Order: sequence, then C-alpha cells, then structure tokens
Amino acid sequence: MINTFLLAIALFLFLLLLGLALYLLFPRKYQSTDSVASSYDDWTNDGILEFYWGEHIHLGHYGSPPQRRDFLKAKEDFVHEMVRWGGLDCLPAGTTVLDVGCGIGGSSRILARDYGFVVTGVTISPNQVKRAQELTPSDLAAQFQVDDAMALSFPDASFDVVWSIEAGPHMPDKAIFARELLRVLKPGGILVVADWNQRDDRQKPLNFWEKTVMQQLLDQWAHPAFASIEGFSELLEATGLVEGTVVTADWTEPTLPSWLDSIWQGIVRPEGLVRFGVSGFVKSVREVPTLLLMRLAFGAGLCRFGMFRAVRANRAVPAIEMIKSQTAPL
Repeated sequence: MINTFLLAIALFLFLLLLGLALYLLFPRKYQSTDSVASSYDDWTNDGILEFYWGEHIHLGHYGSPPQRRDFLKAKEDFVHEMVRWGGLDCLPAGTTVLDVGCGIGGSSRILARDYGFVVTGVTISPNQVKRAQELTPSDLAAQFQVDDAMALSFPDASFDVVWSIEAGPHMPDKAIFARELLRVLKPGGILVVADWNQRDDRQKPLNFWEKTVMQQLLDQWAHPAFASIEGFSELLEATGLVEGTVVTADWTEPTLPSWLDSIWQGIVRPEGLVRFGVSGFVKSVREVPTLLLMRLAFGAGLCRFGMFRAVRANRAVPAIEMIKSQTAPL
C-alpha cells in the first residue's frame, strides 16, 4: 500500500516537472496569424479547453465586489453584463452583430438566443468554426466562418453591432484591428470590446521583472503584444470613425477570480484526467504557470481588463479636423 502511494506521488511529481519543462522549453510564441490559428485548432481538437472552460473561452464576471460563483455560470454572466454595459439590451430583435474572435460560439449563441440578434461569428481557426457549427442549433440565427480580424471580408458598414471578447492580444497591429472593427460597423452602430490590456507604460514604464512576466504572457499564448486601455481607445478615435469619444471601463476586479478558478476546475473535476489520459494531464499542467502569472499580473495592476464602447460616426472625420480638435484651446 505504501509503495503504491509513493509510486503515485513520484508519478505525479514527474508529470508536474514534465509539464514545467514543456512550458519553459516549448513556448507558443506568436509567429503569424497561422500560428494563432494552429494554436486554437489544437486546443479545439483535443477538447480539454472546452471540457474545463465550457463554451466560453473567456473570463467570467463575478460581480463587484466579486462573489463566489460557479465558474461556467460566471462566463455566461459576463456576456449578459457586457450586453447591458454596452447598451445592447435596448436594441431590437433582428439587430445584426459581428462577433470577432468568436471561439466556439458561446457568446454568439447567447446573443442570438436571449436577445434575438442575428449573429455572424468569425475566428481565424477552422476547427473552432467547425465546433461552433456543431454546437449551434439549426434554428438559431447564428452562423460562423473563418475570417481574419486584421482584414475582415465584409463590406464597409455591414453590421449594427460589432462585438469582440479577448481577441485583441492576438492582433499584431492594433491600429489596423481598431480600424477594421469600425469599418464594418454601420453609421450609428455600436462597437463593444472586452480585452486583456497592459498597464499604460507611457505613464509608468515596466521594470525588469514586469517585462519578464509580460514576455511570458506573450510567448505562451501566441500573443504578439498587449495594448493599454488608454492606447487602444486612442487608436479607435484616431480612425476618425468614432462619434464623440470612446467610453472605457476597467473590469479587472469582477473578472479576477477567473484565473484561480480555472486552475481549481482541474482539481474538482478530476474526471478530465481519465477522459484525456496522461497527455491531457500534462497539457493541462503546462498551462498552470501562465494562469498563475496572469493572476499575478492582473492582481498587481500590471495588466487590466479593459472594456471599450464606441459609436460609429455618420461620416469619417478628416485627419486635419481631428488634429484641429485635439489642439484647440480649452
């Protein structure tokens, strides 16, 4: 009995060390949009991410101040909170929505089912599109296709609402991403974005340890760069396609419990170890250091969870007018 127990502990420690070695020796650095697509194809194929994170590959909303909440329910709650914050709950059924970076379609299905919107979800991952289609009832007004958020295939002014959750860190050029989101939005339409953001280092530069942590967060999950809340809102306004100013909010506090909760899922739902075997366990363990670093970064203020809301202007503002408005005396 004792020998079996010791053997189990030794095996567990070996797998932990193996996971850590994989984490350190084989990072998933951003190389191109193909590397992002490949990463999400792999995560979708093995099914581990869906098993533990459900249909929503994004953080949950735990209230403000945060309260204990079911991990998967908090993710659904996030979608409804984002709808209310963006003022989308006042829009009529039939409103057309583009969900940029839709994952396997969790948010798209809620928007279509609970609010009567007509939703098109796009992702760079073919396997995510396939899985989203499998999970979506045929009578639901939600469709999915492969598309690149840096060069969306839709004509100008195609949608009443453009919606995006946690896609921005994968975008190599945030200015192009900002313009594409607004380009496909109809005049008077609403853009609502939720994203992981870095602290504005123009105001407080990152020190050595912060740079080290941020580099790991980039390298492990195919992120080319993080924008700051201030920086991305400036990029949206710089397009000349925003009516007035961009409204922002910091949702770090209500989303913060998600990081440790996601690790806890592996402990309270050990059936995943049986379903996915040793390789699944190793893959899961491999993600723990990044999840802990995310919790550290968001908890320490190095990262922030940014919310953005903008209304599409009826006309593009010429650059000269924008310069005049920015330099006009108060």
